[in-house]
Amino acid sequence: MKAALPSPAQDDEAATFDLVDDVAGFLALRRDWEALFERAAAPPQLFQSHVFLRHWTSHYLAPDTRLSIVTAHRAGELAMVWPLVRQKRYGLDTLRFMGVPVAQFADVLVRQGDEALLNAGWTFVRQLGADLFEARKLRADSRLALSGLLDDAVEGDRQEAPFADLTRRVGETGPSLAYPARERSNHRRRLRRLEERGPLAYAMPPPGPEAARLAAAAIAMKRATLARRGIVAPVVNDPRFGAFFADLAGDASGEATLRISSILSQGAPIGIDLSFDCKGHSFAHVLATDPEHEHDGIGKILIHHSFAGARARGSTVFDLLAPAEAYKRDHADGCVSVSDRLRPLSLKGRLACGLGIQHWRPLLKTVVKRLPAGFSRYVVPPSRQGT
Repeated sequence: MKAALPSPAQDDEAATFDLVDDVAGFLALRRDWEALFERAAAPPQLFQSHVFLRHWTSHYLAPDTRLSIVTAHRAGELAMVWPLVRQKRYGLDTLRFMGVPVAQFADVLVRQGDEALLNAGWTFVRQLGADLFEARKLRADSRLALSGLLDDAVEGDRQEAPFADLTRRVGETGPSLAYPARERSNHRRRLRRLEERGPLAYAMPPPGPEAARLAAAAIAMKRATLARRGIVAPVVNDPRFGAFFADLAGDASGEATLRISSILSQGAPIGIDLSFDCKGHSFAHVLATDPEHEHDGIGKILIHHSFAGARARGSTVFDLLAPAEAYKRDHADGCVSVSDRLRPLSLKGRLACGLGIQHWRPLLKTVVKRLPAGFSRYVVPPSRQGT
């Protein structure tokens, strides 16, 4: 169903605002959405691409969640999309961005500098009758953050997303001179050690069955590594996580931008990178290594292999995503601030923010991380969209 609501814009180029609240309506927007993305999207907005959210809808759209996509058409052309869902959480009606928990950044699809349309869209969103508006993982350089519309929102978890400049990080045969001589020497030594175990090979299959198989193997590796280290990761352990990436990797339609890079020893994958390419940038979503090769330095080898693969595909920036862990900072040429924002839209929402609801999720994550290994599985419920 597509419900038309009155537009808040009244000028000669008035925009027509619509609310799309079902999957059929979302799918019908495909071509116009893709055209808007091509015209207006910045690289980090790949998580707002129609193909990404289409696969997300297939795996993560829960029965208690409904689409609340706000669109604006101007002169017969799709000019803006707020890709939102509506969900009841803690007794509160919450609007949040599609893509949780696999999307790494939230944002609004709109042409840069079109502040009037963005402001009108926010007015429309506020009239939808929700209690809270949540923007998880909002980059400081995103369209929504730069608009100032959420400057008075309550800030929750705050992190940094490191990125590498591939033009200075990738050398002809490995790490470039941007790295210390010792690191370059260690890289060669690690490769020799691996080659002593058996022949090494590298694979970057195009989207299709082989890419899907490697994506599934990467998630299995990631789960095994996390289990060995006693790390709680409900999102990764959720069966939907693996199914989402396998389906996206197998999408040979030409729209999906998930790219697979793998290192194989004696024909078996020991390191796999699942990265997204978008407009000259690559985004490393999953870097997975075989736990049996952990002491061979396969993790460090994989990062350099991923950098080289992304550079060969035409990327100049490699985003390592939040959080800015120590190993990521070793390769970083800069960082972008990323934070969670929560904006009350009703009296009930203001009361909830006053009680500190924005801190509940980070607090729970901290508590769970401090639990003894193995115990946390009994207190952490299965992951669900909206947690």
